[in-house]
Amino acid sequence: MFPGRYGIFEKRGKTGVLLVHGITGSPAEMKPLVRKLTAQGFSVACPQLAGHCSTLKELKQTRWSDWYASLEAAMERLGEECDTLFVSGLSMGALLALKLAADHPDRIQGVATLSATFFYDGWNVPRLRQRFLLPLAIYSPLRYFWSYHEPAPYGIKDDRIRNVIAAVYQNDSAGMPEKYGYSEFPGVTIRETFRLIRAVKRDLTTIVSPLLIVHSTEDDMASLKNATFLAAGVSSDQVETFYVDDTYHVLTLDKRKDDVAARVAEFFRRIQTAIAGTESIYSVRV
Repeated sequence: MFPGRYGIFEKRGKTGVLLVHGITGSPAEMKPLVRKLTAQGFSVACPQLAGHCSTLKELKQTRWSDWYASLEAAMERLGEECDTLFVSGLSMGALLALKLAADHPDRIQGVATLSATFFYDGWNVPRLRQRFLLPLAIYSPLRYFWSYHEPAPYGIKDDRIRNVIAAVYQNDSAGMPEKYGYSEFPGVTIRETFRLIRAVKRDLTTIVSPLLIVHSTEDDMASLKNATFLAAGVSSDQVETFYVDDTYHVLTLDKRKDDVAARVAEFFRRIQTAIAGTESIYSVRV
């Protein structure tokens, strides 16, 4: 039903949740969240974004607008199956989810961001690289040749999962992108994420959908500054935050994945109930 060989679609009820994996990631990283949401009766779709689950050459040929087009197409198709739509994304996927809410306020009834990344400022990103090397690499011809090879812990605090990913990256340069994503982040792709960031920043004040911001207090790629920036920037009357510890950037796979999934499901269920008219959504900022 959905574009991409590795996209996910699980049909349950008439309320749908669109999930967005991270850039250089894959739909597989969203599976624990898929299981929780479908168990709660939601229909769930997680499209394979353009350029992903294939080769680095193909990824380098895509732009953020191509990733976003994959998401919009999935929204249209999920909308044919469901009366109510929610969206949730991980990392840069969270920014694509916010863009969708900004562009389609009449269709997206709620948003849950997981590790939303407006600034690459986590504890595992060297300050020198943030301030000098990264801009040099992405705003010069170097971007066509240079890639960022993310060091351990790969956004994962759980030793068992991290060791599996490390073994794959060390023994297979392709990194099994359909399951573990790409093992490197091309300079041209990083530049596209910066363009996406700028586009979403411009649109933040137009976002009015109820919003749940989930972020780790130990995020290795994006500090809590990202969560506070997002909360302050949107125009939503209902903004809730859920800060979790004992986990790093990839909230959908790490130690607190079950707690994160439960909180996202509860948030969407509460809004769904309110839409049905059995309770009221109060204008609160938690």
